[in-house]
Amino acid sequence: MSAHDFLVELGTEELPPKALNTLADAFLAGIEKGLQAAGLTYSAKQVYAAPRRLAVLITELATQQPDRSVNLDGPPRQAAFDADGNPTQAALGFAKKCGVDLSEIDQSGPKLRYSQSIAGKPTASLLPTIVEDSLNDLPIPKRMRWGARKEEFVRPTQWLVMLFGEQVIDCTILAQTAGRESRGHRFHHPDSVRITSPVNYASDLRAAHVLADFNERRALISKRVDELATQHEGTAIVPPALLDEVTALVEWPVPLVCSFEERFLEVPQEALITTMQDNQKYFCLLDADGKLLPRFITVANVESKDPSQIVLGNEKVVRPRLTDAEFFFKQDKKQKLETFNQRLQNVVFQAQLGTVFDKAERVSKLAAFIAPRIGGDAQRAGRAGLLSKCDLATEMVGEFPEMQGVAGYYYALADGEPEDVALALNEQYMPRGAGAELPSTLTGAAVAIADKLDTLVGIFGIGMLPTGSKDPYALRRAALGILRILIEKKLDLDLIKTVQFAVTQFGAKVKPAGLAEQVLEFIFDRLRARYEDEGVDVSVYLSVRALQPGSALDFDQRVQAVQAFRKLPEAAALAAVNKRVSNLLGKAEGSIAQTVEPKYFDNANEFSLYSAIQQADQAVAPMSANRQYNEALARLAALREPVDAFFEAVMVNAEDASVRANRYALLARLRNLFLGVADISLLG
Repeated sequence: MSAHDFLVELGTEELPPKALNTLADAFLAGIEKGLQAAGLTYSAKQVYAAPRRLAVLITELATQQPDRSVNLDGPPRQAAFDADGNPTQAALGFAKKCGVDLSEIDQSGPKLRYSQSIAGKPTASLLPTIVEDSLNDLPIPKRMRWGARKEEFVRPTQWLVMLFGEQVIDCTILAQTAGRESRGHRFHHPDSVRITSPVNYASDLRAAHVLADFNERRALISKRVDELATQHEGTAIVPPALLDEVTALVEWPVPLVCSFEERFLEVPQEALITTMQDNQKYFCLLDADGKLLPRFITVANVESKDPSQIVLGNEKVVRPRLTDAEFFFKQDKKQKLETFNQRLQNVVFQAQLGTVFDKAERVSKLAAFIAPRIGGDAQRAGRAGLLSKCDLATEMVGEFPEMQGVAGYYYALADGEPEDVALALNEQYMPRGAGAELPSTLTGAAVAIADKLDTLVGIFGIGMLPTGSKDPYALRRAALGILRILIEKKLDLDLIKTVQFAVTQFGAKVKPAGLAEQVLEFIFDRLRARYEDEGVDVSVYLSVRALQPGSALDFDQRVQAVQAFRKLPEAAALAAVNKRVSNLLGKAEGSIAQTVEPKYFDNANEFSLYSAIQQADQAVAPMSANRQYNEALARLAALREPVDAFFEAVMVNAEDASVRANRYALLARLRNLFLGVADISLLG
């Protein structure tokens, strides 16, 4: 079957830069979907995206849709005709559905059947509908109209190119009649550009100063920015999202180095970086020590004969932004950081839970409670907690919300606060997302845990539990953050006592009955999802959860040990034995004896198991006490042989009550050995 290359390019006014990649990918996906639905084959695909165009190139697209047959089964013959052989409504309805007379329906089989061979259509006749459907399905939250036209799109359309081989597809889409004339760069080549063939699309536009390939522009910008940064003895900060946005803003990228006055470097560099990245789309430069250099890189969309004019223009534009940041910084420093708490006494955190200052006081006390329990300093943690929300009332954070915590760090240092106290003001928000950085100091860890726990307890305490889709106070993220800090920093904190302390701080503002248990359940439930993501079987989590450890670190150590134990050859048999023992003990009448009396043994296998349990107990007790859970379970795996021998030779439910009770006591000893780590009877 013959094939041609197919090109479609929709020209528009400048497309939303943050949505450009999404629109391009969806455009390609929609066209692929249409081609596949039509049964049209092709060998390759390519999507192009630039500020004023979306384009798709399909290589070696079949010129003809294949013939296809349609086979439809109708009602059974008994239902299709009555006793006199007359067609029923079922038969007539089936014929109508097929669009033919009943006489054209095959009536020879057990069911009525209609078969039709449909000739394939020329691809050129199918392409307009495929393209139009793809454009209609683009993920555009709000479409716009322009002029007196009724057509709607994300931006006004300007031209349309649709080529199938050498043929121009005859159609009109979004008020544009298809042709082979594209447009070049707005300034370098404002005239139309004739696309000679689909395969020459990118090269024809390159000659008109347009790099249509998004990935090519992105790579060029990234490479040139790195080169310029190196020339100026720096390293460029290139966030992927910013690089994508800049790539979507230019057709012919020309990176240039600009500078600003060194006096601005007295301002916290995070504020300068934020304003240059977010507002101006600049790439900032850092020196070898990670300090901001008084230079930045802008990406022009024009190759100027006098680039210095572009540089001067950008330096002129950025100066007021940096001046604003400098002004806010100096204004805030005119008073001590702690004094900003006065403003927070009038800022509501949550109507039922009080002000932001109330929260800061609770965080301070809770952090002081936590710090010594994880090896930190209570006084410094308390101080950091008291200052933790102050910067929310500063001019800097009011203008740059992203600076919360960071601004507090700089202001605390300026006030002479200890380094770890200052760091904690920023570290309280860590981790800021999945896999994000954790607090580096114990003071910061204490405040971060306290802040998150205070929110969890308070919001749960007033009954505002998160639902499947709504979690306005980010309680799930808070719980995961607490777990990550404790587990990954190996901090052994008793969450049961800590949550109970947090509950008491709210007094009558919350309903304390069952609150601590509810919060703890919520926190440890987050561990289940964490382990599932790590490939840990849910039964491993449940085996540890059954013991309800109060320390997240201890919980994790047990889970890792059980996960390793499951790989041992003895694991499955011992898990089954524990389940059997658990069932037996659950059915036992009366209390189970605490001691085992060898005088009631009447089988050598009882003596063997008793001896093995005693030896294991002596070996495992110190291991469990030192949380050497891996070693403990590995040692207990050696019990498989005497356990198997016991159950093969011994009837647990002996007729003699004393013998039976003694055997129950023996099995209870066996089970308690494993319960020192986890309830492995729950292992699947």
